[in-house]
Amino acid sequence: MKSLLVGLLLLSPAVMAVQTCYTGVTETTPATRFTVSVDGTVSDSVTGLMWQTCSYGQGYDVATNSCINSAVKVNWQEALRAAVNDRTGAYTDWQVPNNKELASILEHSCVTPSINQSVFLGNKSENYWTNTSGIADKTSAWVYTFDRGLNSLHDKTSFVYLRLVRYEKKLA
Repeated sequence: MKSLLVGLLLLSPAVMAVQTCYTGVTETTPATRFTVSVDGTVSDSVTGLMWQTCSYGQGYDVATNSCINSAVKVNWQEALRAAVNDRTGAYTDWQVPNNKELASILEHSCVTPSINQSVFLGNKSENYWTNTSGIADKTSAWVYTFDRGLNSLHDKTSFVYLRLVRYEKKLA
């Protein structure tokens, strides 16, 4: 009975939420690359992209430097509509990131989640939508799991987390 209880505790979301980062593995998204703004956005000096600080459905609380409310899972069509309607930071040009854009914020030296938690808040160690549809199967779209930083195809009717992006500036 005791081993069953320990096994259940190890599977609980609270225990699984502890990020593990590995020394000796080069950071792919060091905090110095990003500028965090009080309006709930994060600017990436390498890609020229601006991201939401928190997962979709959450708001950024500058006083506590944390995300408030719960992240929301949406299907792919809802994700596309959410981007059109989102007004984070008073910007009106948010979009669902493509496969390469979402991959650009993966932190390969960390898992559970595989994202820089000092920059991006409210992370879930689960799948996040991209706007990239499958080639052979247009009823699927690519997602990245921020548990291990891997991508896979998911049916567009699946409910998945979202983090929106916009083009802040054009790169030279």
